Amino acid sequence: MEYVLVTGGAGYIGSHTVRRLVGAGYSVLVVDDLSSGRGEAVRNASFEKGYIGDAARLEEVFGRYKVSAVMHFAGNIVVSESSTDPLKYYGNNVSGTITLLSAMQKFGVDKMIFSSSAAVYGSPDKTPIEESTAVKPVNPYGRTKAMIETILADCDSAHGLKYVSLRYFNAAGADPSGELGEHHNPETHLIPLILKAVFENRPVSVFGNDYPTPDGTCVRDYVHVNDIADAHILALKYLADGGESNVFNLGGGTGYSVKEVIKAAEKVVGKKIEVKFEDWRPGDPPVLVASYAKAKRMLGWEPKYRNIEEIIQTAYRSKLI
Repeated sequence: MEYVLVTGGAGYIGSHTVRRLVGAGYSVLVVDDLSSGRGEAVRNASFEKGYIGDAARLEEVFGRYKVSAVMHFAGNIVVSESSTDPLKYYGNNVSGTITLLSAMQKFGVDKMIFSSSAAVYGSPDKTPIEESTAVKPVNPYGRTKAMIETILADCDSAHGLKYVSLRYFNAAGADPSGELGEHHNPETHLIPLILKAVFENRPVSVFGNDYPTPDGTCVRDYVHVNDIADAHILALKYLADGGESNVFNLGGGTGYSVKEVIKAAEKVVGKKIEVKFEDWRPGDPPVLVASYAKAKRMLGWEPKYRNIEEIIQTAYRSKLI
């Protein structure tokens, strides 16, 4: 039996992707140290607790399972923390990935789908953002993702590793079953923060209301987590069919301001949401909106969830908010 190994498969996007992989008939092996993931989110898949930076543990796992490809989600993701503790991010994200790639090379695994980020673009001058837009990250988190993409390209040149790097914009929502959801500690994503504020009957913090945008708040592109998961499966098929290494944006192609997201959430929850405006956060670009034309053309991918209210509704039904 050949397995798709999913690092970080107990986390938010990883667990949704595992669910979709299992549903599509793949045998799945999850490796997660559970530092931020939830073990109960892993269902119908083999599980090995382990840290991607532990070479001996990875070699033990690769020695016991026949792995055909790796989907790599494991890593730290809090932008603000990356600025205050950059060594943690370079250590876990970059060094950990190098250890993982070394194990893959040793055991002859030559396909990786990498969880990248729109953070590699920094603060681009124009939108929608295409894959040809200059990579200019403005924080250590984004720099780790850009560094890993460079390492993957070098591994392709050196020993034929084939990879797809998927640059997500704002992952959001939850599986409609309600059995999975978004859970981070600390939580930094807007939609779960809004819903937590509603459940706890307190204001939601909005960072900045004087950006150069139509209503003064940041504009972001929200893409449903199941759409992201489906893109991973399409990317895996693309590589299995002999596709060359490549990078793709994953976004909805539409921007919503923070105020617009809050208004949409009010419709979903059926009540007014109090807002508390706070200072800008350093490194927050005013507008980030994706072009997903390349993913549509080459992978056959396009988002099924287009409406922000529908995305919020799936999150609202989740049991893990």
